[in-house]
Amino acid sequence: MPKFLIQATYTSEGSKGLLAEGASGRRAAVEQAVTGLGGRVEAMYYAFGEDDTVLIVDFPDAVSMAAVSLAVKAGGGLRTRATPLLTVEEIDEAARREVAFRAPGT
Repeated sequence: MPKFLIQATYTSEGSKGLLAEGASGRRAAVEQAVTGLGGRVEAMYYAFGEDDTVLIVDFPDAVSMAAVSLAVKAGGGLRTRATPLLTVEEIDEAARREVAFRAPGT
């Protein structure tokens, strides 16, 4: 299953919701959203600094990740970034593939 790193920052309204529900309440909401589309939450951590929470999730496909991302962003409580994560083996496979590319100006 494709794996994604999600970095999120709470908006003011989202922070109020976190204070009201607690971190475990938010974890339950995340689990429900992810598992509802056939995914799995591998890890969820809270942080301070630029990001308030960091997750690693598995989804059956990128479309499922996009669906969750759209729903979360539409809710207005979080600003998120999702980064696809690739295994060492996947990068090895990519490195073996021939790509017809010419750099600009060459």
